[in-house]
Amino acid sequence: MAATDEEAATAMCTTGHQRMTSVLLCCGAVAGPWFLVVVALQEATRTGFDPGRHPLSLLSLGGLGWLQVTNFVVTGLLNLAFAAGLRRRRMRAGALPLAGHGFGLIVAGVFVRDPGNGYPPGIPAPVAASWHHVLHGAGAVLAFGSLIGACAVFARRFAVRGNRGWAGYCGGTGVALAALLAATRAPALESPALHLAAVAGWLWASALAAYFLVSLRDLPTEMGNSVSRNGELARPERGTRVSECVTRAAAQCERTNSWPDR
Repeated sequence: MAATDEEAATAMCTTGHQRMTSVLLCCGAVAGPWFLVVVALQEATRTGFDPGRHPLSLLSLGGLGWLQVTNFVVTGLLNLAFAAGLRRRRMRAGALPLAGHGFGLIVAGVFVRDPGNGYPPGIPAPVAASWHHVLHGAGAVLAFGSLIGACAVFARRFAVRGNRGWAGYCGGTGVALAALLAATRAPALESPALHLAAVAGWLWASALAAYFLVSLRDLPTEMGNSVSRNGELARPERGTRVSECVTRAAAQCERTNSWPDR
């Protein structure tokens, strides 16, 4: 009877663990579309803003600049939550660059760039870059650089697991981001390249989160019914604490490669 109670407690805790992980992965799934929709709405309604000439970070300036600042910060926090969800899925190598991506977005939002290319209207560009412009640029480099690193990590992960479709998607996105960032060195291409990089990179991260969110539906069954190599059901010993049961079930799933990465 005691063993049955402990198994029920373990199942309850693993389900709670799965629910929290699902919430964190959901944050990653909505982060990219959220950011891009907010940017698109601002670009369509801001007087004097031209997406062909003005990088989207210029939306942080002017009377309504707080909208884009908030957009950067919220999207960064959502990606940090996504990274936490990946860490709970034992994907620490992939969680680290995505956490860097989220932190870079927060930095880029808190420290706004200088006016430029005639935006905001009537405000001239400064002769020398301000300190907050420099920090904004550092945040952007961290955000995009970390995203390229995440693409490389997951391309290798999917390739090792034989998932060629996702391996190609991850690798292709990383190459595209690197090429688009290189194109920003040409002044005429800076804004279009940054817009395309944001669309490609942000949607890739959200698609990745959605992939792991869908695969997570198999996790409670795998953890609650983890099977050892000899085919016997792994049962917790009598008197084992619930937290130890959860840890043991998770460790056994990981040892038997039962984590559903597909």
